[in-house]
Amino acid sequence: MLFLFFGKKKKDLNKNPFYREKGALVIYIKCDRCGEVFRSHLRTGYDFIVDYDNPGVPYKIDKLYVGSKCPNKIHLVATFTSSYKPVSVSLEGGTFITREEFEESQKQ
Repeated sequence: MLFLFFGKKKKDLNKNPFYREKGALVIYIKCDRCGEVFRSHLRTGYDFIVDYDNPGVPYKIDKLYVGSKCPNKIHLVATFTSSYKPVSVSLEGGTFITREEFEESQKQ
């Protein structure tokens, strides 16, 4: 007998940690040092750097986050296709978390 379970597919944060929301990509990050959580809205027409030297991946992000609980720096570097699909993503000093994990942390 074969049983199929239909449910929400768990998001693979290693491949694509970004959520699309109204003209922006949103990421949720947790500091590796103190556990502080961040939500960052990256507006598609404003926050992205255009890389004219690389037409295959024309957009990139290079952001540095510092929280209020500790001086740890969280560095995000990512490249994107022309339709804002991530090609490469690197995060130092922090860990990507899901939207649900972020919302749960805000309730506490």
